[in-house]
Amino acid sequence: MNKRQAVALGLVLAMLLGAFALAGCGKTEDTTNGTTDGTTEPVAEELTGTINVEGSDTLVNVAGAWADAFMTENPGVMISVKGGGSGTGIAALINGTVEFADASREIKDEELQQASDNGVDPVEHKVAIDGIAVVVNPGNGVTDLTMDQLGKIYRGEITNWKDVGGADRAVVLLSRDSSSGTYEYFKEEVVGKDAEYAKEAKLLPSNQAIADEVKANEAAIGYIGLGYLTPDVKVVAVDGVKASIETAKDGSYPISRYLYMYSNGELSDVMQAYLDWILGADGQQIVADEGFVPLQ
Repeated sequence: MNKRQAVALGLVLAMLLGAFALAGCGKTEDTTNGTTDGTTEPVAEELTGTINVEGSDTLVNVAGAWADAFMTENPGVMISVKGGGSGTGIAALINGTVEFADASREIKDEELQQASDNGVDPVEHKVAIDGIAVVVNPGNGVTDLTMDQLGKIYRGEITNWKDVGGADRAVVLLSRDSSSGTYEYFKEEVVGKDAEYAKEAKLLPSNQAIADEVKANEAAIGYIGLGYLTPDVKVVAVDGVKASIETAKDGSYPISRYLYMYSNGELSDVMQAYLDWILGADGQQIVADEGFVPLQ
């Protein structure tokens, strides 16, 4: 090989090495998720935000279970849940201190007016179905009451169990307190819209408090949500139908109702994601797991 040929070969080799170096420098790191068709899709952003929930004691256990499950799936979200009664939750929504108010009754006209005065636009979301079970102590011989008899008991017109087929024993009347949506619903459906609970009725702050009192007192009668039923209390049929998930769902049980969450106007992204999840398969499974009735 003469000198001219050697120089030419060297130039060719230098050009080839330069081309390989440029190709290597041109590589970029793939920061997107590949798909089967060769395209890419962006990585989803983590859901973040804070949601405060307050209200219905009937819903509080379900709401707590919803919050725990959702936060496990979405660690960037913080959800706080408090009970206190439907009226308390709706008042908090009107005052702007919560994102959602849990309620076991529909919002009242006067509450809507208060909300409007505060610039709040309550939006109703149905999230579950509940049957209000009438319960007595397992030692009580009464197994069935008519709606008429139940109304008379809670208005104080029937005061002895012997008048409805039971033992000669004074009725001990238990009710939720007036901040409870269940108190309001039971009043309208059983006691009567234009009537009042008997003055002897003992007002208790929660479903569990009523269940505990009925368990301890053979003369007691109370009403609680389906999710609070245990073998320690006996369910009394009303007009021949016992409260259960099945009878609440098919409408055959006469004291059943929707459970609600109320929000103010348009939902934020994190609130919408949470509500969608509650109404979806996972959220409604928790409704069933807690002893209530899924929407579908």
